[in-house]
Amino acid sequence: MHRRVVITGVGGLCGLGTDAASMWKEMREGRSAIGPIANSELHDLEGMTGAEIKALPQHDINRKQFVSMARFSLLAVLAAREAMRQAGLSCDERNAHRFGATVGVGGLGWDVMEETYRALLLDGARRVGILAVPKTMPSAAAAQVSLSLGLRGPVFGVTSACASANHAIASAVDQIKLGRADVMVSGGSDAPFAWGVLKAWEAMRVLSPDTCRPFSADRKGLVLGEGAGMAVLESYEHATRRGATILAEIAGVGLSADAFHIAAPSVEGPASAMRACLADAGLNAEDVDYLNAHGTGTKSNDQTETAAIKRVFGNHAYLMSISSTKSTHAHCLGAASALEMIACVMAIQEDVVPPTANYREPDPACDLDITPNVPRERKVRVAMSNAFAMGGTNAVLAFRQV
Repeated sequence: MHRRVVITGVGGLCGLGTDAASMWKEMREGRSAIGPIANSELHDLEGMTGAEIKALPQHDINRKQFVSMARFSLLAVLAAREAMRQAGLSCDERNAHRFGATVGVGGLGWDVMEETYRALLLDGARRVGILAVPKTMPSAAAAQVSLSLGLRGPVFGVTSACASANHAIASAVDQIKLGRADVMVSGGSDAPFAWGVLKAWEAMRVLSPDTCRPFSADRKGLVLGEGAGMAVLESYEHATRRGATILAEIAGVGLSADAFHIAAPSVEGPASAMRACLADAGLNAEDVDYLNAHGTGTKSNDQTETAAIKRVFGNHAYLMSISSTKSTHAHCLGAASALEMIACVMAIQEDVVPPTANYREPDPACDLDITPNVPRERKVRVAMSNAFAMGGTNAVLAFRQV
């Protein structure tokens, strides 16, 4: 049986705001959240830029669960609870086994890991917190979402670096289509602002000293951010039976691997994922109105992605709207494509394309319509979201108006 999968709720928080509506408002207007990192303990890395959540929203998570979470799990739970509220859903003993969760993460509980090593290696501690292992495990975000919402169906973590959230959503779609669940809470989360993590990224020489300027000739690299984005996915039948408001349909999924290089991007891998997504959705290239690009702001990524888009879309590549919202919320790693999923859903809802912020100078190798600096009002029936990760793991989603 072919089951359609729809989105009935979204939730999220990042440097732009602490709920999906406020994040989208800033994204839509092209206002960037990138600035000096102030709240995190960065030791000798003062002056580092990023997109940091300045203050967490008020919540009623009970203290017992709260103290058992690293930051990336807390962000996932806050986003998941918001998404469920918007969907108007809750589960109980009768249906909990039909509700599940998949959460994509690029890393793990870095804040707890760093705290643990500093205590042992610098402060002379002989033992560490009893919950260090369950706090830091990559699957903790999915497990904590399950605990918070009472989900007893398929629950697991997904990790594929910067494509993690799209892979998690793709996995959730599969659970529903295979009949293993009626509802999946899915997205991604990451909290990379720890000294050791930033030192590692610094060593790669890909971090921008100021801001993120995707597709702009004067770009200087990527900027890291923290955040989470989650969606409630349901079978179309389940959503319509309960009279839910449907925000968008997940029309197609395209997955591929470059099998090329652990850090450098290729053209063929991303092109293959985009082609597969169109085929899975039963769409022609001309049907796509908006493409949310991976668009990290590094020269190699932006130029390679542009070449891949041209290879797949041909002349239509110049007619559709493209943007990279990483210019506003920065690169939130495992959460990145979850935040971009929200951008696609809201673009469909409001018929507006969020811009690529901070754009200053055309790059002849990136000559598509990247919606520079100012939002564009246009009919958005189909939106596509690219996520191309280090290691060459690619995941592309297509969203359709219902």
